[in-house]
Amino acid sequence: MSYSRRTLGVITATLVMAALVGGLWYKLQGEAAGDEASGVVAADAPSGEGPQTSAADQFSTAAATPVVGALVVQDTLWITVAADGRAAAIREATVTAQVEGQITAVQVRENSPVSAERVLAVVDSAEYVLAVRRQRSELLKAEAAYRTIVVFDEETVTDPAVRAQRDRMARAQSGLDQAEVAVQEAELALARTRVRAPFAGRVADLRIVEGTYVRPGDELFTVVALNPIKVEANVLEKDLSLLAEGRGARVAFTALPGESFPARIEAINPKVDPETGSARVTLHVRNPDGRIRPGMYANVTLDAQSFPNRVLVPRAAILERGDDRRTMLYVFNPSGDGVGRSEWRYVTVGRENARLAEIVENPETFMVEPGETVLVDGHHYLVHDAIVRLVDALAPGQGIGP
Repeated sequence: MSYSRRTLGVITATLVMAALVGGLWYKLQGEAAGDEASGVVAADAPSGEGPQTSAADQFSTAAATPVVGALVVQDTLWITVAADGRAAAIREATVTAQVEGQITAVQVRENSPVSAERVLAVVDSAEYVLAVRRQRSELLKAEAAYRTIVVFDEETVTDPAVRAQRDRMARAQSGLDQAEVAVQEAELALARTRVRAPFAGRVADLRIVEGTYVRPGDELFTVVALNPIKVEANVLEKDLSLLAEGRGARVAFTALPGESFPARIEAINPKVDPETGSARVTLHVRNPDGRIRPGMYANVTLDAQSFPNRVLVPRAAILERGDDRRTMLYVFNPSGDGVGRSEWRYVTVGRENARLAEIVENPETFMVEPGETVLVDGHHYLVHDAIVRLVDALAPGQGIGP
């Protein structure tokens, strides 16, 4: 029997297709049998059928998730007031020349730290040394003339009042008083050739170099005291009644991102500026290394109202879940060596400030206790009962989720 080429082609294609379908069916049957043997349940199996797994079993437990924790504390919660301000030197003085002459030495540069009374510059003192010698010579002459006048008074004048009167007359007649004053003036002028720091601080606005000729009143440099440094903040009048001198504050500077400095309310101006509706509040901030400089822009957080004995957690610990945006957090349950499991707890948040949140009692939610550890970073994508490991800080790229 013979077939046409067209017929043979159709038969061949049919046989190939049948072989492919048969192989695919065989493979699927084998995989289904393997799944049944290993206990894997299909994704659409109804609840309650087949083995049940915990949340922790659904994820790889070979490596614990790194997280950052913070202790729950019982402390005073401060409600704060925010304001803007600028740093300024607590003390600032422009040092001027007090004698005339040429600058022979400049012993500092701008931003040099200086102690009180340190010599910062020297004016040529040759003429002033000669003036002192000349006036001391005149003083010796006046002393000799004075002694000549009163040489016999101790023997001839017995009345103390008369003797005191004669002594005053002798000093005036001999020129002794004037000579003593002239020596003091010459010595003062000589001392002023050595220009000293009026107080401890740093040098700013240096205006002289060696060889500069100066006259009395010429500005030489400025000395600013930077530790502590003050920050002057403008606080709205509605918030002034909440503040008090001596309370704490925090200051952040635009020029020093990521840093916050503790401060103290030093003074509150009793006057309100009618144009801005604010008053100046002065803070003191420690600045031992001089990194905070006058003129820097500052964001200030001032302690206002206080609520003692509150259970507090960092605000970073608080998360929201579900369509109703319920507040919750994760508590770290340790198992040893910094490793443990995350515990999901719904909580009720009370008052808050910029850093802390109060956890309050509520029969419909859970509480946290002082001394427990809550997760504050790396926890946004965790599940309940996940294996976690406490670290001091997350490495770049950790904790940002899938």
